[in-house]
Amino acid sequence: MAVTPGPRGWFVEFLVFGFKQGWACLFGGLMLALLLGTHLFWPDDAALHRYDAITIGAILIQLGMLAFRLETPKEALVILIFHIVGTVMELFKTAAGSWQYPEASLLHIGAVPLFSGFMYAAVGSYIARVWRIFDFRYTGYPPVWSSYALAVAIYVNFFAHHWLYDSRWFLFAATALLFWRCQVWFRPLHVHRRMPLLVGWGLVALFIWFAENIGTFARAWTYPSQNDGWHMVGFEKLGSWYLLMIISFVLVSLVQRPKLPD
Repeated sequence: MAVTPGPRGWFVEFLVFGFKQGWACLFGGLMLALLLGTHLFWPDDAALHRYDAITIGAILIQLGMLAFRLETPKEALVILIFHIVGTVMELFKTAAGSWQYPEASLLHIGAVPLFSGFMYAAVGSYIARVWRIFDFRYTGYPPVWSSYALAVAIYVNFFAHHWLYDSRWFLFAATALLFWRCQVWFRPLHVHRRMPLLVGWGLVALFIWFAENIGTFARAWTYPSQNDGWHMVGFEKLGSWYLLMIISFVLVSLVQRPKLPD
């Protein structure tokens, strides 16, 4: 489809950009619909626990993504790794009292229902799909080994800060130092546009924070401060999502190798 230069062409390109972003969010959007739908309409006296219904629904979504070739097998493998990484962190964080799952379930490990890993998988699915759909290219990308080291350090800090100094500010500084020159080139329609990768990550983290507020509103999980009633999750959680999203990005980079623009 040819787009004429000028405001009309920019508007068309913006619409296509929005549509592609929504298409890349398919897994996450379906998961949010599942959380909200069961919160509003699942009967309290149903034979199947609501959390178990969400787990079954999430499995069907993942199988559908593969069956309709919306995810490649390699992408699904990386998403599975992030699923496991997220579930391990869930087990630790719930044991530490950082958040809890207030409803009963049969399909769970410890205090963590199995659907929780699919929420991490939804983030991985988005990054893998948006990378491919927009044909991401990069300039100023740091040495690959340094991104791996950063991701490992972030993951370790999610556990270690319960006993040691919380080094997230050093991790933010390390992220800025490594990626401040990096530009991500993305193609909404015909032409590649560019954006600082750090800004792109910030926008993704913001939308994950919005999704988290929907998830806690649907009581998929709750924080201790929400025991007496729902309220919006604190804005400081943006930093946690920013760091966790970097882990997902680096995992996806194992399959979608960062490439230079043509």
